[in-house]
Amino acid sequence: MSAASPHAKCPPATLTGRIIRPNDAGYTDARLGWDQLFSHYPLVIVFAQNTQDVVNALTWARQHDVALRVRSGRHSLEGWSNVDNGLVIDISELKSVDIDSAARVATVGAGLNQLEAVTTLAKQNFAVTTGTEGSVGLAGATLGGGFGFLTRWLGMACDSLIGAEVVVAEGAECAQVVRADLHNNADLLWALRGAGNGNFGIVTSLTYKVAPLNSVAYVQAMWDGIGDLPRVFEAWQRTAPYADDRLGTQLEVHRNQILLFAVLAGGTPAEAKKLLAPILSVDSPQVSEQEGNWGDVYAGFQIPTANEPANWKFFSQFTRKPFPREAIDVISSFMRDAPTDDSNFFAQAFGGAVRKSPRGGTAFPHREALFYSEPGAGWGTRSDQPGVCDPLTPQAQAWIAEFSQALRPYVDGAYVNVPNVGMQDWETAYWGSNFDRLRNIKAEYDPHNVFKYEQSIPPASR
Repeated sequence: MSAASPHAKCPPATLTGRIIRPNDAGYTDARLGWDQLFSHYPLVIVFAQNTQDVVNALTWARQHDVALRVRSGRHSLEGWSNVDNGLVIDISELKSVDIDSAARVATVGAGLNQLEAVTTLAKQNFAVTTGTEGSVGLAGATLGGGFGFLTRWLGMACDSLIGAEVVVAEGAECAQVVRADLHNNADLLWALRGAGNGNFGIVTSLTYKVAPLNSVAYVQAMWDGIGDLPRVFEAWQRTAPYADDRLGTQLEVHRNQILLFAVLAGGTPAEAKKLLAPILSVDSPQVSEQEGNWGDVYAGFQIPTANEPANWKFFSQFTRKPFPREAIDVISSFMRDAPTDDSNFFAQAFGGAVRKSPRGGTAFPHREALFYSEPGAGWGTRSDQPGVCDPLTPQAQAWIAEFSQALRPYVDGAYVNVPNVGMQDWETAYWGSNFDRLRNIKAEYDPHNVFKYEQSIPPASR
């Protein structure tokens, strides 16, 4: 960071980029997020076209004393990437890609979503860890940790992050661009790896170490009803976190079926099914399989946003030791009473490369977890008039609150990308013993607490 005077003044800023205000056509589309449970009316939305647009917008917000939020994929699950009467800096149109195949390094604009990132890298037979939903912003997923089918093989998404361009607040009302990597602002890179969402600055580009990946095997299994859940879940939790590191699995429980999804990096369907045998041998699930380029497989299991429920509520948690039968019974009983067919209990196996930290370390603390899980309620129909109270909302909200409370004895911690809004100790739930260090880094890069929202990291007092 430069040692500019904290009282330095900059010339009056002008908003640049693609600017949308409340009276403009397209304002409704521009303000809406993926989760329509939340509805905000910003004063102005700036769709940045380059880094300078971000610098101008941040400076303008500070000079006009206007609240600001940063947005990329619009999947902020509590609506915190939006704000009433404030400035939303949207970086979703920063979509540059530069791949150095020889060095196995990719630098991408922070506007890419996960589908764009996966398919673009896969065309050159490379991969990084991402989450499974293509419409989620790559930057947001990575900066909160990031996990998916390649996690046990490549580690968390943030583990592959080796550099970032970040617009930070400077002085009393200015903004500047800094580089964070292992040699420059290394403390900021550490913080961005797991605590970077809207806390320290605005990330405009990300540099990843990418891994060669020519093909994957994809296996999906479905059990009708949830009567087999105790045996399926037991087999899964005793197998998936300990299997070959190239195997990533997710278990999804609905009120009328159990789904298992598995990806084996660089393997065949026969190999994958052999690794999954303890789970697939429970009763007789319907099994389908596919082998191919990771980009094609990933694109193939996406569900169009238009087909998804409008409203969502989740509760995140990590598990360090296998669920006892009582915990699995809790899942069964709540899933039988789920408010809709889209509501689910989702679990992702950890282990493998998650247990190894990259050079320089990360702020993500949950490396010893066996698996991650979350109950999720999905309900309602998408429209351009969100915020109208859906009759199912009270039931869905109560169901998720009671479900998460019933699981509390068997879980600990929480995942910042799936925030638990009512949690008392969210600071340690998300970041464990790293929280004090994060507050010190916040004090260095954002002493005036320009980047703040309901569960943002406060700067340490100096």
